[in-house]
Amino acid sequence: MLTRDQIRALVNKHGHDILNHPHMRIEQCCYQHGAVTTFAHSIRVACLAVWFADRLHLWHRVDLRSLIRAALLHDYFLYDWHDWDDGVHRLHGFTHGRAALINALQDFRLNRIERDSIANHMFPMTPTPPRFIEGYLVTMADKISATRETFSMERFAKPARAELVRSSIQSKDTRA
Repeated sequence: MLTRDQIRALVNKHGHDILNHPHMRIEQCCYQHGAVTTFAHSIRVACLAVWFADRLHLWHRVDLRSLIRAALLHDYFLYDWHDWDDGVHRLHGFTHGRAALINALQDFRLNRIERDSIANHMFPMTPTPPRFIEGYLVTMADKISATRETFSMERFAKPARAELVRSSIQSKDTRA
């Protein structure tokens, strides 16, 4: 069984180009659930999806690279859905999978597993279920992560957005 460090190393190995893409700075500055940024949420989903694949002994049935990339891009919608926008993102829960896929296709080359997993990760809120096991793992990891993040007591300690931007820039500088 994989350790947390091994899982993180796999996520970094297969998602390095995604994690270092300039648009990820947007995700580092937008909240997803509670006090968790979209960037942090996406990493949590990727790690949990890999953990599920490992614990369920699915290695012979799962494309690890596609699983990680789909998980990292499942919420690649590149806006803060909490911001007032005259109701444009009112149906965010139903529409952001498609928005994430459109954005991801502009920035990355995606295979059919990745495309399907991103587009359908909100099942059953959206009518089409994922077609691949990777999509179900992303969906399951997303629901569990979102629930934990939403009901965490840490959600009350949300840092100011300016503080997020500063820490995002500092963390990027230390990685370079």
